[in-house]
Amino acid sequence: MNINEKFIISLQGKNFVTYEGLLDLAHQKNLKSIDVELIQIPSKENNMTAICKATAITDNEKFSDIGDASPQSVNTNIVPHLIRMASTRAKARVLRDLTNVGMTSIEEISLNEEIEEIPKINPHTFLEEPPTKRQIDTIKKLSNELNTTISYDNLTKKTAGTLISKMLEEKTKIH
Repeated sequence: MNINEKFIISLQGKNFVTYEGLLDLAHQKNLKSIDVELIQIPSKENNMTAICKATAITDNEKFSDIGDASPQSVNTNIVPHLIRMASTRAKARVLRDLTNVGMTSIEEISLNEEIEEIPKINPHTFLEEPPTKRQIDTIKKLSNELNTTISYDNLTKKTAGTLISKMLEEKTKIH
């Protein structure tokens, strides 16, 4: 089984899988349950780091992994929701193991962090190139989910990547 391409997001030359895509693939592999345990509550003593452990069970297998979130590893809008983000990251990591997907999930990264560009790309060309079809499709999907209108007239690869990051951040706030 392969992951459906609609669940892959490309940001600045790197591909990321969505949690939704991992969950879809896990159900195809007969996911029976996924449980999350809060391992560490954020406090001043641990630099406000939440840690969760997720366990996923299928008919024949059991997988566990952890996820963490701190003010340093999430967008500023997510800081009040550290436990939920740690939970989502733990579930994404355990589902990546269950589904044998090596690609990092978009939920595991901080969209504040700069994703390194692929070496040997002329930055001026990258800034001026039109967005990819996948970027446009992702923006359309997210704009429908967020019930917002987007102008595609002046988008470049770079601005489309930034727009997708902001839209994902907004989507995370809603859910």
